[in-house]
Amino acid sequence: MKVISSPGEVEKGKKVCVAIGFFDGVHLGHQQIIRQTITDAQQHDAASVVFTFDRHPNTIVAPERLPPLIYSLPQKIRNLRQLGPDNLLLIPFDPEFSRQTGESFIRSLWTEFRAIQCICVGANFGFGHRRSGNVSLLGKLGSELGFSVHGMAAVSLDGQAISSTRIRESILRGDLDVAGQMLGRAYSVSSRVVEGDKLGRTLGFPTANLDITGLVLPPQGVYAATVQVEGKTRHAVLNIGRRPTLNNPAPPLRFETHILDFAGDLYGHELEVTPVQKLRDEQKFSTLEALKSQIARDIQLARSL
Repeated sequence: MKVISSPGEVEKGKKVCVAIGFFDGVHLGHQQIIRQTITDAQQHDAASVVFTFDRHPNTIVAPERLPPLIYSLPQKIRNLRQLGPDNLLLIPFDPEFSRQTGESFIRSLWTEFRAIQCICVGANFGFGHRRSGNVSLLGKLGSELGFSVHGMAAVSLDGQAISSTRIRESILRGDLDVAGQMLGRAYSVSSRVVEGDKLGRTLGFPTANLDITGLVLPPQGVYAATVQVEGKTRHAVLNIGRRPTLNNPAPPLRFETHILDFAGDLYGHELEVTPVQKLRDEQKFSTLEALKSQIARDIQLARSL
């Protein structure tokens, strides 16, 4: 998959089939849309293109309603790549772009590509300024400009439509198995390792602290987990919480992982952490020694799992 920033980077004169969406989580519904696009492209000797944005549109148009994201951008790109489209068209969503109507957006896309064979979206997909575009508008423009349209019905789980919103709700409740079923893969958090206060190292259990800005997270607590480190899967103990033992009056939320039997500098690296099983809630201890003893027990339990 080639990541591109403009339609002009697709092979000149090549027809294209385009999937359009934000695709947070790249869940089973998103996968259906992208696979249909790839199938259409193969049938028409066209290039398959996934069109998405570098940030959630609400970042610009409704910041007060910006949802926490399931995936960071690099994690989303990796999962899109695994589906096998030819191109990922990654566009900055900025104020200028947000002012386009749905119709002007599609007409502009058609002008830039020149040879759109088909467009594939979710059946309830809305786009353009004030969500002025929908599948009906796509059908009308397709008849005029000569492309076909797939408005894909939602994929369901337990009688309910799979959506990014439903997955976020499952993660927040701690229903990670359900979230994984909707994602089509185990739920995980992937982000860069940032510098912490090195308390874990002082206690004898160094941790990798991930930048979780803007991400949805499971309930606070201690989890057995796995971590992708340097191409290998390693066992770990994960803590999500505010470390109440330290009595910080304004404690930041931390996502810190102690990787078992590992030593190395991971600052700046991207880690993918998969919570496997919750071990306990986060709790306040009377002393750091008591906390240290509990961490040792957490590690022993994680090993046994």
